[in-house]
Amino acid sequence: MAQYLVLIYNDEAAMDEAREEDSRAVTVAHQRFAAEHRAALRGGNALERSSTATSVRPDGAGGFTVTDAPFAETKEGLGGYYLIEAADLDEAVAVAKQVPTIGGGVEVRPVRVVG
Repeated sequence: MAQYLVLIYNDEAAMDEAREEDSRAVTVAHQRFAAEHRAALRGGNALERSSTATSVRPDGAGGFTVTDAPFAETKEGLGGYYLIEAADLDEAVAVAKQVPTIGGGVEVRPVRVVG
């Protein structure tokens, strides 16, 4: 079995405009997703909004530049992730298709095995 990181991107403007009951419904949908895929889940969590991000980049002179902003500005912000275990990419994508999002989507990335 391989591990895959399912990155959840949400349209933060759509999240701002969502009604409270819609936000609760998405939370309930994530709880249901986690319960249904308990056997495959190895971890996961929601993240604070991208506006809370701090980016750290090497400055090329042996130091670092620290910026109060996400690494890249996009319409959709990284809102959370699940770490799943699946037999192959097709199985991981089948699980990822069931992840709830608000006006966004998910990205599936294999976890690199070193050694």
